[in-house]
Amino acid sequence: MRETERNRLWEQYHKKKTPQLREQLILEYAGVVNLVAGRLSMYLGYTVEYDDLVGYGIFGLIDAIDKYDMAKNVKFETYASLRIRGAILDEIRKMDWIPRTLRQKQKKMDAAAAKIEAERGRTAKGDEIANELGELEGRGGIYQFDFLR
Repeated sequence: MRETERNRLWEQYHKKKTPQLREQLILEYAGVVNLVAGRLSMYLGYTVEYDDLVGYGIFGLIDAIDKYDMAKNVKFETYASLRIRGAILDEIRKMDWIPRTLRQKQKKMDAAAAKIEAERGRTAKGDEIANELGELEGRGGIYQFDFLR
């Protein structure tokens, strides 16, 4: 569909929000969902199926279509890609049983272990990781993690 046809479709949709026009817009912009889902699947690896990402993204596309404001002079694809990405990430977060703060701490621990292993050429010990984390946090002391001992 050409740009002029898309603009006409948007104008019709804003005048009368019928399910048929909405479906046309969904079909027209489904490629944006595939693009965003493809990019995220490269980042996420094999932890989530591509088809699931597309499914979550469709909800974001529908939300973007419903909330899009042509008067703001923002290209729909730009607006929709942000909404689609957000919807996908929200669904993934809902499925995750580990809180984000714990994930962030795990990333810091992994980075500290990798740094120690690179410096010393061996597997890092729990107390070394704790000391490294304490220095990273600006405490200069040992991080208190019972499971590191």
